[in-house]
Amino acid sequence: MIVTAIPDLVLDVLDAADPVTQRAATAKLDALKSSDADFAATMDAEVGKAKAKTAAADQSATKVSEPQSGAVNGAPVQVIKAPASGEVYRKFEAFILQTFVETMLPKESEEVFGKGTAGGVWKSMLAEQLGAQLAKGKGIGIAKQLAAAHPAGPDATGKAG
Repeated sequence: MIVTAIPDLVLDVLDAADPVTQRAATAKLDALKSSDADFAATMDAEVGKAKAKTAAADQSATKVSEPQSGAVNGAPVQVIKAPASGEVYRKFEAFILQTFVETMLPKESEEVFGKGTAGGVWKSMLAEQLGAQLAKGKGIGIAKQLAAAHPAGPDATGKAG
């Protein structure tokens, strides 16, 4: 079985979307396809409209003096600061190491981990902790290489793109 990530992901998003919104989006794309309009210019205009709506919503949210309890549209959601990029790369390396360790653990180990689903969970938890501990030190270099390939900083955002 061959899985193509991009089309499958797009189809999954379309399946999860509201059917009315999905039909409207499909109609807009069909209209753009039939016209000779520049797709990039049209998309830039749509992004500009979306940014204007977001800015207007932000301004109206700041005017709200007190949150309304029980209301559908309550106080705006606070954005949680993203972790440092080095931490993200270390966690990624820990996940890769977890996968490696889990495949190296013995398959017939019911006397150690237990039988069935519970045994699988314990085995997975052991692999997760071993991967995290291996990545905590110097690791195997995945995080270091990713951090070097994708430097973080105020000037790095201007270069990506």
